[in-house]
Amino acid sequence: MPELRRVPVNGVELNVALAGAGPAVLLLHGFPHTWELWTDVMADLSGRYRVIAPDLRGFGASSRAASGYDAGTLTEDAAALLTTLGVSSAAVVGIDAGTAPAFLLALRRPGLVRRLVVMESLLGRLPGAEDFLADGPPWWFGFHSAAPGLAETVLEGHEDAYVDWFLHAGTLGDGVHPAIRDAFIRAYTGRQALSRAFSYYRALPESAVQIEQAVAATRLTVPTMALGARPVGAALERQLRPVTDDLTGHIIEDCGHIIPLHRPRALLTLLHPFLAGEDAKQRDRGPGADFRYTPY
Repeated sequence: MPELRRVPVNGVELNVALAGAGPAVLLLHGFPHTWELWTDVMADLSGRYRVIAPDLRGFGASSRAASGYDAGTLTEDAAALLTTLGVSSAAVVGIDAGTAPAFLLALRRPGLVRRLVVMESLLGRLPGAEDFLADGPPWWFGFHSAAPGLAETVLEGHEDAYVDWFLHAGTLGDGVHPAIRDAFIRAYTGRQALSRAFSYYRALPESAVQIEQAVAATRLTVPTMALGARPVGAALERQLRPVTDDLTGHIIEDCGHIIPLHRPRALLTLLHPFLAGEDAKQRDRGPGADFRYTPY
């Protein structure tokens, strides 16, 4: 089991899971997850790496925060966490809500980020996701970001059914281990927990502006890998390609949105060579990247 530690950073305390030794790898989760999203990935990577997996600000067992759910603040949380832990260079892996802060950290602090892996998310309003958004964003984006308090009022008392819907859809019906499912439900039960989670969605317009300003000022220079499954597919890679110097893209076939839980072996098969720097032959293959991994 990883060591769990409370780490004060940027005005909050983050609950952080730590495992292994070696070069640092920072893992940033999404919704409706906690650090436990990375359970299988941590167990594998910790044989070679020092793996750091926080609950994001306000999520899981991290301290409550009234504000700071925009990508820029989450980025500063991540940078401060690495500094506090004495890490001068890390590979950073983000999914869903963790993708934007992972991206901004690599863009703003290329000396701190050794390699970047992002998956199953969109980066604000950057071009490239038009096909994915042809019918509008996923329905829950509007629901979560509607009038403050509305989604919390509707869902309070029904959190288990709501989280189960995401876990079912995000694994193409396969579901997740009962212990992880229960941990996620505990983390998102109660009006305050829901409000903190939905604050991320309510901050998306601010985060989109931060992303646009960042890419207008500089390019992403660190080696980057974009992973897609269902439903995002190659949309994130298409957003990244015009602003990234060194980009690899993969689609994981027969895989739902929650890649680290649904297809951890497929993810690790791609992570290991990339983190080790063995990705040169896979670069610049274009959107969708002809590299489609079918899990066994």
